[in-house]
Amino acid sequence: MFDSVVREKPLTIAILAMGGQGGGTLADWIVAVAEANGWHAQSTSVPGVAQRTGATLYYIEMLPPRDGRAPVLALMPTPGDVDVVIASELMEAGRSILRGLATPEKTLIITSIHRAYAVAEKEKPGLSIADPKAVNAAAGIAARRIIAFDMEQAARENGTVISAPLLGALAGAAALPFPRESFEAVISAGGKGTAASLKGFAAGFSLASSNELPELGRAPAERPPLPESLGRPALDQRLLRLRALPVEAQAVALAGLKRCIDFQDLAYGDDYLTRIEVLARLDDQHGGAGRGHGFTVAAAKYLANALTYDDVIGVADLKTRSARFARIAQDMKAGDDPIYLTEFMHPRGEEIVSLLPARLGRRVLAKPRLMAFIDARVNRGRHVETSTLSGFLQLYLVSGLRRWRRTLLRHETEMRHVETWLQLATGTLPANYDLARAVLAARRLIKGYSDTHARGLSKFDRVISMVPELQGREDGGQWMDRMIAAALKDEDGTALDGVMKTIREM
Repeated sequence: MFDSVVREKPLTIAILAMGGQGGGTLADWIVAVAEANGWHAQSTSVPGVAQRTGATLYYIEMLPPRDGRAPVLALMPTPGDVDVVIASELMEAGRSILRGLATPEKTLIITSIHRAYAVAEKEKPGLSIADPKAVNAAAGIAARRIIAFDMEQAARENGTVISAPLLGALAGAAALPFPRESFEAVISAGGKGTAASLKGFAAGFSLASSNELPELGRAPAERPPLPESLGRPALDQRLLRLRALPVEAQAVALAGLKRCIDFQDLAYGDDYLTRIEVLARLDDQHGGAGRGHGFTVAAAKYLANALTYDDVIGVADLKTRSARFARIAQDMKAGDDPIYLTEFMHPRGEEIVSLLPARLGRRVLAKPRLMAFIDARVNRGRHVETSTLSGFLQLYLVSGLRRWRRTLLRHETEMRHVETWLQLATGTLPANYDLARAVLAARRLIKGYSDTHARGLSKFDRVISMVPELQGREDGGQWMDRMIAAALKDEDGTALDGVMKTIREM
């Protein structure tokens, strides 16, 4: 605990929080607690660029009274001279370390270990998530003490925002020379939502004052075992088929089965399982047991993705589900207030024609002038207000085409592509197990719809075209993985060009 005797220097606190997390409220609470105990306190803030590209920095300085004179307090933190750093999200703790706010002799870091991904992490098509282990290692060196747990979860469980558990952690860590009752009194004076805030505060206080705190970086989650039941006899029959698969692939296959059934129906889920069973037998015939059944695991994951392709029907279905409206209302904390949603749509002629019966769609696609005519009339931005009856019905009727999906042109096209892809993977399996596994993994390049789907398909075709050159190489699977990673780095494919050139020159 900080000493409550006369201090020569202010007690300093830096708070890094994103928009909507209550960082300003947290700063106001801390100032109010200090003033309620007779201290002088001052807070300032510097907003970030946007809600997630830059957090807001709140800075607080406080001093007890001395000779009846008010102190002169600074407006900004000085690197190396901050007593407490409070971060509302794991990478914000890392940013505070990079900015020099934390020092090993002085600073207590209080941070949530959950992640809210930055724009730079989400905009890349591949895996661009920052490594939490780097923050864990840096914090262990840069800070005097660390308090870290999932404060977002604590807030969610208690129906409040993260600022309440953060304040509780600050109080529970004995970081300020004020009693718990002072913190609770300030929260209680807030009026609306105080009960939930007090519960969140208590959760943060309890976790921060205990000795059983997790590390900053979460360990990778283990795949859960299959449940005893899926709640319906028809689904439990499929569960028996899942248990017959290699144990390494069972959890992935269960997720894939659920996705296929949600995408279409039970019969579609059965088709998925039948394909996986065939691929698993081939895997065993070619030494899969000694390789962790990597081929079957890849098939379970990427075949589900391939069978549940993004189409106009699926998009319309997702946008008109009652669960989506309920989730948005909860996120917006709308209560009984009405919510108005506007969906931004930009269909191309190809998407409209893909909704036609397969035979008719092929005829239309074969006529360039007719396709140009259709595209000229539909290829423009539309704003569909799904909160109105007319707007909702537009998408609801499109989602109703789901029952005929298997007869439509888009489904025929996708299934033809799936068959070609699986034939290449199974044909490669006898000669090069790891390359066959990587061929399956290449399917991750295809995602989205419209222009995004077209770009992904183009990269997939380029990567797959290199299979003949990698067939005879023991490290062929590793090179295929490198091409996939490179293809996901940028839209124009510059990185992929470099890897392909290297392979051809070997």
